[in-house]
Amino acid sequence: MKGRCECGAVAFEVDHVRDTVTVCHCSQCRRTSGHLWASTHASFDSLRFSADEGLRWYASSDIAKRGFCAQCGSSLFYRMNDEDGIGIAAGSLEDTTGLRLGKHIFVADKGAYYPVPDDAPVHEQG
Repeated sequence: MKGRCECGAVAFEVDHVRDTVTVCHCSQCRRTSGHLWASTHASFDSLRFSADEGLRWYASSDIAKRGFCAQCGSSLFYRMNDEDGIGIAAGSLEDTTGLRLGKHIFVADKGAYYPVPDDAPVHEQG
């Protein structure tokens, strides 16, 4: 499976991703993405970069970091410190065939401008 940022300064391949997409509504994800964060998950070891000159990592908390493109601003990755997996933005993947919405998390923190989603299981917290 292939993915990239908008400008192509970050491009990657991954052997296999989880077939479900988790949508996070927490305030941090909303700020870094502009609305909400939708991601699938893979083993970090299965991720290979064909372009990474734009890749930057931001320590968004004491427990996790976020990967983004410094050239176009695309939010691409979320990785817990010391975890062997990585969250990959579903929108960065070239082909999302076979992926399905799995759950919504941190819905208690969602923006007031949209309703509580009803298209997948909803969790008030993580």
